[in-house]
Amino acid sequence: MDAALKMRLVQSALEARKNAYVPYSGYRVGAAVATKEGSIYSGCNIENASYGLTNCAERTAIFKAVSQGERDFIGLAVAVDGSRPASPCGACRQVIREFFDDETEIFLVNENGQGICTTIARLLPDGFTKENMGGYGNS
Repeated sequence: MDAALKMRLVQSALEARKNAYVPYSGYRVGAAVATKEGSIYSGCNIENASYGLTNCAERTAIFKAVSQGERDFIGLAVAVDGSRPASPCGACRQVIREFFDDETEIFLVNENGQGICTTIARLLPDGFTKENMGGYGNS
């Protein structure tokens, strides 16, 4: 991914973080995904009084893009409150694994846009994929 697109992606995640609905934790997270065509879709975490119904920023951004017909992603940025970047939760890692190639860049950044670059292969080694389905679910 070129530097300009990476910067747009990280900035979109930082901006999405501002829209987080977090009346319980106060911990804002924003995420943005980039497609091969250069489109960017962003999302934020959305909490619920019934905590199990909370949706993470990563899944919000990915689901938003997929609901618009996107399937080919080249990057993900996740921006969090505080000075330390945070890694996606297990549920988000599984959703990322569904749509991202092993080496797709994932940028984990703090509230200042500083952080690390990783991949889903590093975050979820030997993750469950359609290949594990043995021919089921081919639709």
